[in-house]
Amino acid sequence: MQVSIETTSGLERRLTVGVPAERIESEIDTRLQKAAKNVRLAGFRPGKVPMKVMRQRFGAGVRQEVMGEVVSQSFQEAVIQEKLRPAGQPSIEPRTLEPGKDLEYVAVFEVFPEVELAEVQDFPVEKLVAEVTDEDVDNIIDVFRRQQGSWETVEREAAEGDKVNIDYTGTREGEAFEGGSAEGSDLELGSGRMIEGFEEGIVGMKAGEEKTLQLRFPEDYHNEELKGAEVEFAVKLHKVMEMVPAPLDAELFAKYGVEDGDEARFRKEVSDNMARELKNAVQATVKQQVMDAILEAHDSLEIPRALLAQEINAMRSQMFQQFGGAAGQDLDLNSLLPDDMFAENAERRVKLGLVLSELVGKLELKADGDKVREAIEEIASTYQDPEEVIEYYYSNQEQLSAVQSRVLEDQVVDKLLERAKVTESKCSYQEAINRAQQQKQ
Repeated sequence: MQVSIETTSGLERRLTVGVPAERIESEIDTRLQKAAKNVRLAGFRPGKVPMKVMRQRFGAGVRQEVMGEVVSQSFQEAVIQEKLRPAGQPSIEPRTLEPGKDLEYVAVFEVFPEVELAEVQDFPVEKLVAEVTDEDVDNIIDVFRRQQGSWETVEREAAEGDKVNIDYTGTREGEAFEGGSAEGSDLELGSGRMIEGFEEGIVGMKAGEEKTLQLRFPEDYHNEELKGAEVEFAVKLHKVMEMVPAPLDAELFAKYGVEDGDEARFRKEVSDNMARELKNAVQATVKQQVMDAILEAHDSLEIPRALLAQEINAMRSQMFQQFGGAAGQDLDLNSLLPDDMFAENAERRVKLGLVLSELVGKLELKADGDKVREAIEEIASTYQDPEEVIEYYYSNQEQLSAVQSRVLEDQVVDKLLERAKVTESKCSYQEAINRAQQQKQ
């Protein structure tokens, strides 16, 4: 087999492969002879079909099958011979495919880059220091109570936080505009669902009252015709409803996982979950800063387009599924969720993956078994039957590998933190949670 290689640009390689005709013809003959033993054709006894007839009837199909396999096998042999690491599938350009002649083709593909590790040290890291207070627990429990509460009609002026039932008609220069009217619409005041000034204008109204609101649409409004437009909304209020939070009782506790407990146990369960959430938030903000430092130190690293495309597709599918999409739907996801939406984050992920893999090798790290167990137990603690979840993770190689990879990443972070300038910053529980959530966006 003859192989020649050419670097066309950056990470792209052009591999020309020549395979002797004998290898192909020999395999074709072997398959036809094997098939002849079982082929039944009119006019011939079973197993006695002449090779000439076999070639005429089946030769073209068998040749095509063999050629495909030989190209695949010879490509793998060639990249091993040339010590190449392809990133993604090659584009095959046939040159010679005629029977009796040597097979020749060109494979164009990208290779993984050689990652030259840069020094990552003396970089600043802010570590958030917070605790879960009784007030924090009260606030979360209040959210739970409101989630399970009910809206009850009240005879008073509407206030922020109330829900109102209204009719409204929007006009611009005396003419109604599309989408600007509704009857019997429920609106929670303070939700920000309507344009600025609408919900605020209803505060103070009582059932049966009518009011005209002089408002302006924002300059960045999604409807081109209404951007910055001055409008009037005629509003009639039918009903004011007040949120009555659910009582702190066994029914509420059960809805949040505490089946046979009192308020003290419920508060402890909530507090423990918040503490776990806080710990994860602090770790996430620290990890993000370390990852940013790694990326900054390796900013010039070139990544294969094939890996970037794979990551974009994976992120697109993940978002589609998160928003309720299902496989098999007749949708053009590339148009619905274009590459530009994911390109920046996808590039970051691919680059980090390449550098982290190299760092793991340089630091001679292996996933710490105790830390893997600890991570799985933490995941399992949020389920009703933790032992069943732990068993599932250890029996599912894909899930176990995912946890091991995350633990390895954390071990790299711990190593690099030894070289960082870490300062502690006190903040509230909610501030720490918000910081972590902002990073995900």
